[in-house]
Amino acid sequence: MAETTNTDLLVVQNLSRSFGSLAAVNDLSFEVHRGEILGMMGPNGAGKTTVFNLLTGVLKPDSGSLFLDGKDISRLSPAKRCRAGIGRTYQTPRPFTKMTVLENLMVAAVHGGGLLEKKAMYKSDEILDLINLTSVRDNFAGSLSLLDRKRLELGRALASQPSLILIDEVAGGLTEKEAEQLLGIVKEIQQQGITIIWIEHIMMMISEGADRILCIAEGKRMQCGDPSEVMGSKEVLACYLGAEEA
Repeated sequence: MAETTNTDLLVVQNLSRSFGSLAAVNDLSFEVHRGEILGMMGPNGAGKTTVFNLLTGVLKPDSGSLFLDGKDISRLSPAKRCRAGIGRTYQTPRPFTKMTVLENLMVAAVHGGGLLEKKAMYKSDEILDLINLTSVRDNFAGSLSLLDRKRLELGRALASQPSLILIDEVAGGLTEKEAEQLLGIVKEIQQQGITIIWIEHIMMMISEGADRILCIAEGKRMQCGDPSEVMGSKEVLACYLGAEEA
């Protein structure tokens, strides 16, 4: 039974996953409050992306439990977790390059969100407006710039009708100005009542965007709390300064 409250959308309990002798995620527990942006940070190799793969069901945990909105989703398939309300972006955008921008969103809305085609088109047009891609609605996704691919990646996650979106380094490879534009979109998504877990190496994005920050290292929880306190922690700073690039 999950130790949860009405304020918790996601509860992760004692999650572990090893690859051979490497413990990528090690007895990790945390909760995500409804409507918040929880930033997740840690040095390269800390286990952040593995956590996302465990949350979405791409990987199976060696042990531990996951509760979404009070329901145990630990054994659900990736498709069923998507239908249950978990959406995800990838660090490297993965659009259907030979489909239009609109069609990319509609695929997510129909197959991920379970919407009928007419409703999916209406919802997709709403999302296009939010992510500022209405002007390229009928262009092939393969023709988009990196910034617009990142926008589309956020849009496709949103089109699946999630209650929780996992955002994986959406600002990677962008200029500071472009990153700020995406931060604005992420905050607008939050204002729609959607909860977000956000992995990001660009500290400005996390410090300005997150309500709380969870820092992990070697698959273990280090600290979780107010962004300024976590990022100013001697323990966290030592972890980053002492970490080698993987």
